[in-house]
Amino acid sequence: MKNDVRISIHDLGLMDYRKAWERQTELHNQLINNKLADTPNLEQHFILCEHPVVYTLGRSGSMDHLLLSQKELSQKGYTFYKINRGGDITHHGPGQIVGYPILDLSYFRQDVGWYVRSIEEVIIRTLADFDIQAVRIEKYTGVWIEGSPMRKIAAIGVHMSRWVTLHGFALNINNDIHLFDHIIPCGIQDPNKSITSLAAELGKEIAIEDVKKRIIHHFEAVFDVQTIEKAPYINTKQ
Repeated sequence: MKNDVRISIHDLGLMDYRKAWERQTELHNQLINNKLADTPNLEQHFILCEHPVVYTLGRSGSMDHLLLSQKELSQKGYTFYKINRGGDITHHGPGQIVGYPILDLSYFRQDVGWYVRSIEEVIIRTLADFDIQAVRIEKYTGVWIEGSPMRKIAAIGVHMSRWVTLHGFALNINNDIHLFDHIIPCGIQDPNKSITSLAAELGKEIAIEDVKKRIIHHFEAVFDVQTIEKAPYINTKQ
């Protein structure tokens, strides 16, 4: 195990993107402040949740990749945020598992490439439990299913400050993949690449809780840590 580090699992359920972002930031800042105070970061965090329909644009993204106007977003009841993760534009919605590991990589490996590949590995192993063989693609982050077209099933976008991680991944399970039609996902304009979900690949819906359990299991193995489940988070901010 990594220096007795324990990972607290925070299952937030269906939560507004901004509220989840605030919770991420709160935990992220705690780890950074501990680090600056030379206090061991033996409790670190892994948030799992779903979001109402939202589009987010990373630091390197282009507004041209959002195909809806602000008026159209408002009419449809969708939200949009520019955020500080890497990558371009993506979509989150109900039926999609979003994972936010908040880790001090000083206890693991201070290597962004290793970290992203490790998250990909967690997802690849999880999908294998559902008889889906997923792969990586050179030059593209995320997790894909081979074929024609190549189908992206999970997106990854991260941010780091003092080697403490923020943001994470989105794994499509039962979500409406047609909501990706309102963007150019991850800025990838290639007719041989599309978006898919676990339900679309298997032809049936999958219990979200079953997938979460497998994600946590493989997260423990890949990152060589133990996890503990935290009590449900209550947002006291108005």
